[in-house]
Formats: sequence, structure tokens, C-alpha cells
Amino acid sequence: MLKNQTINTKTFFETSKKNIHLTNDRKKLIQSIANSIVQHLKNEKKVILNFICTHNSRRSQFAQVWSFYATHYFELKNIKSVSGGTEVTAFNRNTVKSLQKTGFEFNVVDFSHQNPRYLISFPGTTKSTLGYSKLYETETNKEPFIAITTCDNADKNCPLIPEAISRFHLPFSDPKKHDGSALQHEKYLKTSQQIAGEIFLIFKEVKSQL
Repeated sequence: MLKNQTINTKTFFETSKKNIHLTNDRKKLIQSIANSIVQHLKNEKKVILNFICTHNSRRSQFAQVWSFYATHYFELKNIKSVSGGTEVTAFNRNTVKSLQKTGFEFNVVDFSHQNPRYLISFPGTTKSTLGYSKLYETETNKEPFIAITTCDNADKNCPLIPEAISRFHLPFSDPKKHDGSALQHEKYLKTSQQIAGEIFLIFKEVKSQL
């Protein structure tokens, strides 16, 4: 699955859940996130998931995009996925390439050398999600949201997120340390795989409860 050719999005998503290993604590955390999503859907009729990481360049972007895909895969409505950081950098190019390898299409809607904006989609849908680096409390993320922090730095730097209706810490290993190495491509895909697999399990549980 981690070869250089483009991988079908559906195949990658379904296979990812089979290739990840979770501790019991991690399984409980995934269950808790799913329960919170269901609770807010039933009470408020909609829910926004805001994936937060320091630079909003890698893990939080992976999580936003795979959550966007998961709502389509599981045919779930009224769930919106966004992401943000404690600093603004850029949607990392290696993250973009890794997602393109799994079938996602990136269309530049606002070009900037520092921080371009992309409309991200995949074959079989007319919908898209907007991807770019931004602060987690930016104007587009103003509605009440469930905050899911995806890296240790974000958890330490954001002790209080007053906008959040619930908050969870779901950290993932940072592929940044492999930038420029022979393992770069493989490690980014593996990070994407881990995040896709856990997103699959969260949304599968949401679907089963609705």
C-alpha cells in the first residue's frame, strides 16, 4: 500500500483501519470522541470538528481531510471538519503530495508562496473542503466546535479553548522529522494511514449509534 503509485481513496481508507494498532486507552479515547459527536448531533442537529495542531500544516490537515472523506463514506450529514493551529505557517507540501497519492484532488483557489488555499475533493463527489494554514479560532472556525488536538505542542500551548463545546487530545507522530530523508514519502503515507484508520473507527462508531 505504501508504493509510489496513486492509491484509490476508498481502498486506502478501508485498509488503514486494518493496519493500525491501538492500545486500550486509545480505543477508549476514540469511543469517547464518537460518543461526543453523536451527543452533539442529537442535541444540536449538527457538529463541527476542529482539529488543532501547532502549525496546522501536517497532522491536523490530514485529520480534516480524512474526516471530510469519512462523512461521505459513511453517508453522514451535518458534520463539518475544519482545522487550525496556534501559529500560521502553510499546508505542508509533503502533506499535500501524500494526500494526492491517495486520490485527493487539490485545486488552488488563492495562490500564495507562503500559504496557498486549496479546495480539496476526491472522485465521486461535488463537495470540497478548504485547506490552508490558519489559527484555530479564525473567522471560518467561529461556530461552537469539538476541539481535537493532534500534537503534543498544541495540547501544551492551548490549555484553554473557550470556543470548544468538548475537547479531546488525540496525538499523532509528526512526520516532519523525516523531511528530506529517503523515508519521507513512506513516513508521510504512514501518518496519513494512522490518521485515516482512527478517523474510520470514530465515524464507524458514530454511524452505528445514529
